[in-house]
Amino acid sequence: MKLYQKNIQLKERSRGFHLITREIMQALPQIAELETGICQVFIQHTSASLSINENADPTVRADFEMYFNKAVPENDPGYLHDYEGSDDMPAHLKAALLGSSVTIPVTNGRLALGTWQGIYLCEHRNYGGSRSIVITAWGN
Repeated sequence: MKLYQKNIQLKERSRGFHLITREIMQALPQIAELETGICQVFIQHTSASLSINENADPTVRADFEMYFNKAVPENDPGYLHDYEGSDDMPAHLKAALLGSSVTIPVTNGRLALGTWQGIYLCEHRNYGGSRSIVITAWGN
């Protein structure tokens, strides 16, 4: 069994849903050495998340942003955690709903994503800054 791990910093992105599949694959080229295996991508933050979804039509990413803004609105008077601004607590809730990692099978040295699937960085803060990602791949 082979095991690889890489920590990377993603550049700062605007609030929204951003495809990062290529960045993940470029960061850990050793995935190509695995015939079968698993790749886990983990974000080390509580106000951004990761997801797998549509990789072709950018309106899907815009609709994700619209939906989550309606589902978890800013400026709710019930929020106690508001020290860092009106987008802070909603960002934590959105991140909890979507999750901090994705796990993808590796087949013949490639991420076994479906034809229309890509890895999203889900940036929930107006100014989230760069994001730290840990990529771990293992297999035969």
